[in-house]
Amino acid sequence: MEITYASSSASAGMEITYASPSAGDLLRSSTAASGSTMPTPRTIKIIPLQHPDTSSYGTPGGFGNNYSSSSLWPNSWISRYRGKIKRMTFIDWIEMFLPCCRWIRTYRWREYFQVDLMAGTTVGIMLVPQAMSYAKLAGLEPIYGLYSGFVPIFIYAIFGSSRQLAIGPVALVSLLVSNVLSGIAESSDALYTELAILLALMVGILECIMGLLRLGWLIRFISHSVISGFTTASAVVIALSQAKYFLGYDIDRSSKIVPVIKSIIAGSDEFSWPPFVMGSTILAIIQTMKFLGKSRKHLRFLRAMGPLTAVVLGTTFVKIYHPSSITLVGDIPQGLPSFSIPKSFQYAKSLISTAVLITGVAILESVGIAKALAAKNGYELDSNQELFGLGVANIFGSFFSAYPTTGSFSRSAVNHESGAKTGLSGIISGTIMCCALLFLTPLFEYIPQCALAAIVISAVITLVDYEEAIFLWRVDKKDFLLWTITTTTTLFLGIEIGVLVGVGVSLAFVIHESANPHIAVLGRLPGTTVYRNIQQYPEAYTYNGIVIVRIDAPIYFANISYIKDRLREYEVVGDKSTKRGPEVERIYFVILELAPVTYIDASAVQALKDLHQEYKSRDIQLAISNPNQEVLLTLSKAGVVEMIGKEWYFVRVHDAVQVCLQHVQTMSPKASDPSHEKSSFFQRIMKQRREDISVSELESGNSQMRSDSTQDDPQLEPLLSRRS
Repeated sequence: MEITYASSSASAGMEITYASPSAGDLLRSSTAASGSTMPTPRTIKIIPLQHPDTSSYGTPGGFGNNYSSSSLWPNSWISRYRGKIKRMTFIDWIEMFLPCCRWIRTYRWREYFQVDLMAGTTVGIMLVPQAMSYAKLAGLEPIYGLYSGFVPIFIYAIFGSSRQLAIGPVALVSLLVSNVLSGIAESSDALYTELAILLALMVGILECIMGLLRLGWLIRFISHSVISGFTTASAVVIALSQAKYFLGYDIDRSSKIVPVIKSIIAGSDEFSWPPFVMGSTILAIIQTMKFLGKSRKHLRFLRAMGPLTAVVLGTTFVKIYHPSSITLVGDIPQGLPSFSIPKSFQYAKSLISTAVLITGVAILESVGIAKALAAKNGYELDSNQELFGLGVANIFGSFFSAYPTTGSFSRSAVNHESGAKTGLSGIISGTIMCCALLFLTPLFEYIPQCALAAIVISAVITLVDYEEAIFLWRVDKKDFLLWTITTTTTLFLGIEIGVLVGVGVSLAFVIHESANPHIAVLGRLPGTTVYRNIQQYPEAYTYNGIVIVRIDAPIYFANISYIKDRLREYEVVGDKSTKRGPEVERIYFVILELAPVTYIDASAVQALKDLHQEYKSRDIQLAISNPNQEVLLTLSKAGVVEMIGKEWYFVRVHDAVQVCLQHVQTMSPKASDPSHEKSSFFQRIMKQRREDISVSELESGNSQMRSDSTQDDPQLEPLLSRRS
C-alpha cells in the first residue's frame, strides 16, 4: 500500500495533494474502454502539518515560527516571572507587600467613608458576642475570643488583599481547636490556653509559607463535596456540644456524635427548664431576625443585630430576676491584651495535623469567600497573597493572646451587604472591639451561657448544607456518595478521620477518572467535514475500514493500558452507527484525534510505539490528527513521528479520513471488478457535473446535495469537490 503525493508552493502557503495508485489504474482502464485520453487522477487537498526540527532542539531557530516558544516549561515560567518583575514599578512593589495601599491611594472620603463606617459598626456589634461564644466553643475563656477579634483585624486590614472579608473567631476553627486540645489538656488548665495561642502561631507560619511559595493550589484536590459534607457534620457536632447550656447539665466533650448523644441521654434526669426555655426563646428570636434581614432589604440590619439582641435580652432578664439555675459568663478581665511570646513549643509536633487542617479551611473557605466578594465588587484578588495576609494576622495575633482566626462567612456577608468598600470597615470593627475590651467587659459578666450557646447554634445552622446533598443526588450520584461518606465518617469517627477519609475518597475518584479517561469514536456529521462523538450525535456516520478515536485526556503511565484496551475493543467490536464508503471486511486504519491531549509522558510514548508495531503486524495503519506542539515535540524526540511516518500526521481529522479512504477504495472487493470500475467511473463523472460545489462551501458545512441518488449511495458521496 503506497501513497504518491505531489506538493506545490503557493502564496498562501504549501498545498499537498494525495492520489493513490489505484486511481490511475482505474482511470486508465476506463479510458481504454472508451478510447479517450487518460484524465488527471483525482487529487485530495489537505492542510500540511508543520513538524519540529528535533536536530536543532535547544538552539536558536531550531523550530518553525509555531515552535519558537516551545522551550522547557521551567525556563518559560522563569522568563515570564522575570518579565513580570521587570515591569513592576516602585508602587507595585509597595502594593505587593502592603495591599492596603491599593485602596488607600484611591480612597474617596465623601463616597466611601459613610458606608465603611456603617458596615464596620454593624460587623463590630455582631463580632463582640460571637467572639465570646466561639471562645467558649473552643474551650477557652470568653476574653480570648475578644482578643482574637482585636489585633488580627488590624493586621489583616494592612496585609490582607480583600476589602470586604471579616476575619476573627469562627465556629469551625473553634471546634477544631477544642477537638485537638481536649486530648492534651483540660480546658481549665493554663496549658490549654497556651496551646491554643501556640496553634495560632503555627497556623500563621504555615499560611505564610504556603502563600509565599504559592502552594494554595494544593487544596484544590479537596472536592467541594468533601468540604460540604465536613462542614455539615461539624455543624451537627457543634450544635450538640452547646446542648449542655440549654439542658442545664454537663455532657461529654467529643467530636463524635455517639458519645455526645449517650452523654445527653445519660444525664437527662438532671434536666433544667429555665435555661432550656431562655435558650430556645433567644434562639427563636435570632432566627426570626435573621430571616427578616435576609428576606426584606429594608430590614437587613436585623441580621447583624441578632447576636447583640440575644446578649441584651439575656443580660436584662438575669439582672432583673437573678435566676439561680442559669449559669453566667462570669468575670472577664478588663483592658487590652499584653504582648507575650507563645509557650509550650514541646507540644508543637502534636498540633501539626490540626494546623494543616485549619490552614486548609482558611484556603477553602476564607479565600473562596474573599475571591467571590472581590468579583462582586470589581477588583482582582491574588489567593496566595490573601493566604499570606491571613498568616501574618494569625502570627501577630498569637503575640497578643489570640487563638486561630480566619474569614467568617456570616460576618463577611453582612459586611458586604452593609456596603463596605474598603478595609477601613475592618479597622472600624477592630476599634469597636477595642472599646468593648476597655469599657464594656464588666457588663459581660451577667451574660447567660445559654444566650452565647444560642448565638453559636444560630450561626452553625446555616452550615448544615442539606440543599447541597439534594443537588448532588439530582446531578451527580458519585459526588453525593462522596458527600455521604465524608458526613458519616466525620459524625461517627471524628473530625480528622472524617477529613482524611473524605480527601482519600476524593483523590481516589480523581485517580480513577484520570486512569479511565473518556474515549469517543467519532463520526462525520452529514453535509459537513465535522467529526463528533457518534453516541452524542446518532446521525453521524463512519466509514468502513476506518476507526476514528478521540482521547479526551492527557496520556500518561496510569491510563495508557486502558486506552490500548479500548482501541483493541474498537477494532474488534464495531460501532452501531451508519457505515459508508467501500465495503471491506475489517479495519485497515485507526485515526487518533489528539486535540484534547495536552500532555504525553515517556511511558505513553513507549506504549504508542508498541501499539504501532502491533497494528503493523496486522496490516493496520495508525494515523495521528491535530496533536498540539508539545505533544508533537515529544513524539518527534522519541522517534514516533519517523516510525509512523510524517505523511500520517494531519492537521484535521477530515484530512486523515480522505487519505485513508483513498486506500480503502483500493481494498474494496468491488474495486477489482472491471465492470464495476467502469460504471463507477462514469457515475462519478456524471455526479461531479451535477454537483458544482466549491471547497469552501463544503468546508463550512453549508453545502446541500442536489441529487438524492448521491446520498442514497454512500460510496458516491464526495469527500471534497474536485474543483479548486
